[in-house]
Amino acid sequence: MFERLELLINDKINLINKTKILVIGLGGVGSYAVEGLIRSGIENITIVDNDKISLSNLNRQLMTYQDNIGKYKTDEIEKRILSINPNCKIKKITSLITLDNINDLFNDTYDYIVDACDSVGVKLELIRICKRKGIKLISSMGTGNKMDPTRLKIMDIRKTSYDPLAKIVRKMVVSEHIKEKVMVVSSDEKPYVKIDKTIPSNSFVPATAGLLCASYIINDIVGDDNV
Repeated sequence: MFERLELLINDKINLINKTKILVIGLGGVGSYAVEGLIRSGIENITIVDNDKISLSNLNRQLMTYQDNIGKYKTDEIEKRILSINPNCKIKKITSLITLDNINDLFNDTYDYIVDACDSVGVKLELIRICKRKGIKLISSMGTGNKMDPTRLKIMDIRKTSYDPLAKIVRKMVVSEHIKEKVMVVSSDEKPYVKIDKTIPSNSFVPATAGLLCASYIINDIVGDDNV
């Protein structure tokens, strides 16, 4: 099933097959990151989310339909993964990750982590843990209130702009004297509308961010120095 990909990367598909991935958050970003990874040959994946699918998810989350509202996102994306590649080994964690239980994730080992979660505290702690353990991390910054997916880029956190979430992460990285690169997907687009309470979003900006997260990992595995 990966013949077209193998034309690009030859036998490096074996490296991809063996790589172990953790994806935290299965929303608009995380669901597309999972899809991109699975369709690129990843066969060992841990998926984490505690939410059930709601009507408001349908505009941007890949595995959501009218007929699975109310079902757990982990269960529904597991079905989708196995419908693409039955050889995948999937671990599901249907729990809310907090600072109190985040270390439980690391009872297993991973080569890469995709941070697509909503919790700022968890994002910051993931950076700290990954730096200590030498795990490669790609973290999605804010994708809400944006309309131009071409403004999303993979970059070191220090190069981000016009992203309130990235500003918080940058501050932590500087204040804690983290010298290594902290790789993120972030947009330099200014906020599109004035926000009242609910953060507006669309189908294509979060999806693009998720696919960029997947591309970062796959290109890193195959040794593409251009990313």
